[in-house]
Amino acid sequence: MANQGHHTPWWKYFTFNTDHKVIGIQYLVTTFIFYLIGGVLAGGVRTELATPEVDFVSREIYNSLFTLHGTIMIFLWIVPAGTGAFGNYLIPLMIGARDMAFPRLNAIAFWMIPPGGALLIGSFFVEPPQAGWTSYPPLSEIASNSGQIMWILSLLILGTSSILGAVNFLTTILKMRTPGMTLYQMPLFCWSMIAASILILISTPVLAGALILLMFDIVAGTAFFNPTGGGDPVVYQHMFWFYSHPAVYIMILPVFGIISDVLPVHARKPIFGYTAIAYSSLAISFLGLVVWAHHMFTSGTPGWLRMFFMIATMIIAVPTGIKIFSWVATVWGGKIELNSAMLFSLGFVSMFVIGGLSGVMVASVPFDIHVHDTYFVVAHIHYVLFGGSVFGLYAGIYHWFPKMTGRKLNEPLGITHFVLNFIGFNMCFLPMHWLGLQGMPRRVAEYDPQFTFVNQICSVGSLLLAISTVPFLINAIWSWIGGKQVGANPWRALTLEWQTASPPPEENFLENPVLWSGPYDYGIDNVHRDSDKPVEELLSEVQGNAR
Repeated sequence: MANQGHHTPWWKYFTFNTDHKVIGIQYLVTTFIFYLIGGVLAGGVRTELATPEVDFVSREIYNSLFTLHGTIMIFLWIVPAGTGAFGNYLIPLMIGARDMAFPRLNAIAFWMIPPGGALLIGSFFVEPPQAGWTSYPPLSEIASNSGQIMWILSLLILGTSSILGAVNFLTTILKMRTPGMTLYQMPLFCWSMIAASILILISTPVLAGALILLMFDIVAGTAFFNPTGGGDPVVYQHMFWFYSHPAVYIMILPVFGIISDVLPVHARKPIFGYTAIAYSSLAISFLGLVVWAHHMFTSGTPGWLRMFFMIATMIIAVPTGIKIFSWVATVWGGKIELNSAMLFSLGFVSMFVIGGLSGVMVASVPFDIHVHDTYFVVAHIHYVLFGGSVFGLYAGIYHWFPKMTGRKLNEPLGITHFVLNFIGFNMCFLPMHWLGLQGMPRRVAEYDPQFTFVNQICSVGSLLLAISTVPFLINAIWSWIGGKQVGANPWRALTLEWQTASPPPEENFLENPVLWSGPYDYGIDNVHRDSDKPVEELLSEVQGNAR
């Protein structure tokens, strides 16, 4: 096993590079910067809501803050970080390929992210868009036209980038696996990327169509969605949610894959229900395409259609529940190492269960009508997208940082990061369930004074959440420069990316990787826990004794 890592010169990360590993890290660093910007905007929102009066920013600026916060977090952080960063870095390594199928297309997809992000953030300084991340007409057609056009162009660029990436992921996984690797020998992250890529390819063009028609309404005076000219704004809602509900799964499916790969390594147990987890990803992908209108129960949707979308939405709990059951069964009875990667993985499972349960609640028509456009929905979406996706992304960073840099992240700083993050997140978003049930509407800068104390708890939680990022940033920068050096396989993991050096050389492997075990054949360390032998030798010995 090779142990001599290949370090890429720092300046190459600022160039048009076709190495999938460079592109993956470019995605990860760039999207994390956008995450910090989105977090600053959220801080502005929570500062305003610390008091019931409008006293920190104007109502118009407040509208722009939550509009850009939501858009940046979804389109410039979670989607490109889960698919672009981890997908690019891991897929070729996990399947034993030397690069992605279309390296230049891959680089083009990344280099569309910075201008798309700059255009979106630039809209704040031109004429800030105020229609929320959904940009429903007619509001989006009558306010902040210049900023709204920049918002639309930005999303068209980012959507194109996402489609190019999905083409690459699917082609690479299906056509470039190392000889002898069947689909059922792939790490589960690859299955989740297949499911997410299918969703991207089917749903993203529909969003692009909606945005182009919306831009025609604003620029050319057409009336596709403008009711004063005979248009129908509900059609926009159908087209928008045909993409944006699957977008939830585009954001969460790669994280499902990350968790499925992190838990077995740090519990030292085989994954429970490999086939069920793989097929449940495909089931979520299919069902995610037929539930969009549950966001529109208050938009005049016919009763029979409400019933269909309510039932279809609830059915998604089945494949999702299969995954959660399998993860719990995987760690059950395992030799769990409570390091940072494991803590964030367990945090992901617990927070996502809460988000999933509130999701089943809002899938129900009567309950959804009661809490529609209240803070209950804000709490739900953040438990899914922050408690779920962001916790999972952190787990992936802590797990694969040694592969990317050849160094481990500092564990005490990582655990401090997790504790602050966990407490701050729950302080910020758990009370919002109560606010929503009591009827506090979302997207308003002022509110009934009876909600003041609970809102102040939320704002303190958001401050703690912001502070939690500090130890992570210090840890990432310090560890990258001078952290503890590691060999090729510091976690004694079995998937192919750990067979090559850390960081991997150009074209990933000095010789063709050999499939000497399944990706999750753990358990041998229970017998040979203190052995210094490479894990593949131990596995060979155990298999020989078994025969």
